[in-house]
Amino acid sequence: MEYDPSKPVHAGPEDGWHGVVAPGTRFAPESGRYHLYIGYFCPFAHRANLARVLKGLDSAIDISVVKAYPKGEAGWSFPGANGPDDTYEGSTPDKLFGSKYLHEVYFRADKDYKGRYSVPLLWDIKEGTAVNNESLELLRWLQTGFNDILPEGSPERNLTLYPEHLRSKIDEVKGWLTSDLNSGVYKAGFATDQAGYEKGVIPVFAALNQLEEIIHKNGGPYVLGKELTELDILAYATAIRFDVVYVQHFKCNLGTIRGDYPVIHEWLKNLYWNVKGFRETTNFKHIKENYTKSHHDINPHAITPLGPYPDIESGVNLDFTSIKPGRIAHPAVLEQQKNLPDA
Repeated sequence: MEYDPSKPVHAGPEDGWHGVVAPGTRFAPESGRYHLYIGYFCPFAHRANLARVLKGLDSAIDISVVKAYPKGEAGWSFPGANGPDDTYEGSTPDKLFGSKYLHEVYFRADKDYKGRYSVPLLWDIKEGTAVNNESLELLRWLQTGFNDILPEGSPERNLTLYPEHLRSKIDEVKGWLTSDLNSGVYKAGFATDQAGYEKGVIPVFAALNQLEEIIHKNGGPYVLGKELTELDILAYATAIRFDVVYVQHFKCNLGTIRGDYPVIHEWLKNLYWNVKGFRETTNFKHIKENYTKSHHDINPHAITPLGPYPDIESGVNLDFTSIKPGRIAHPAVLEQQKNLPDA
């Protein structure tokens, strides 16, 4: 993504933030200048945090982690918001301002802000304002924005998740992956009638069917073959939550990854166990308790299921060509899958 100085960073109270860190711009790359607010439960924040860790920016960009629940009318909170006994393992105080709630940070950037108090949020300590709260934008430019402060020739500096020779394929798959899988689980889960639920859930499994075939065809270990790309980050953030939350909580129960998608299962386990950054940014406690204890219309008693157990299985088979791809053969799913382009 190229930096576009003509595009406003923040067009007003109804708009989010769209700043880009890049050399020679208002937001220049500097170690310690920026701070990332995340929630370990959120798949969208997971994208940005994964990019941060994969690029070796752990020490250059510190993080503050909101509690997984409750959300409430005030939005996401930090430990201590409700008194000294208000603690939650894995969350942190607001390291910059000591805020009780994330919305307080947003109001520091725009006191009239009327949007969502969402994670991720990248903050510029030097200018005292928000830089960006759009996960897809962060995922794209975090790959290059801080290269000048990384050691020349290092794997982290050289890493790109959007290589030129794969961009057309990435763009093609990204369209349906984000709409049908990443957002699809939410469309199914938050549906308020049967028709809405079925309209949401069918594309989810069509996308999983297609992803299974693509990884198998390309031979793994990544979605497009030998190179880790944005597609792996986008798919991982949903897939790692699928069996543990989306199957039961969002009624995406036409199948499971561990039981019905052997190719995706091995791809997922390989990322979690073998690729640095994926396991370190995944917190199953935060994931399971956020969904089950924050959506009272879906789960009014806030009971968190114990299963599946384990959260993710061990043992990885990297011989993807030896695995017979699985699929969900529901007629509506197969019909929907016909609309998806191959990669």
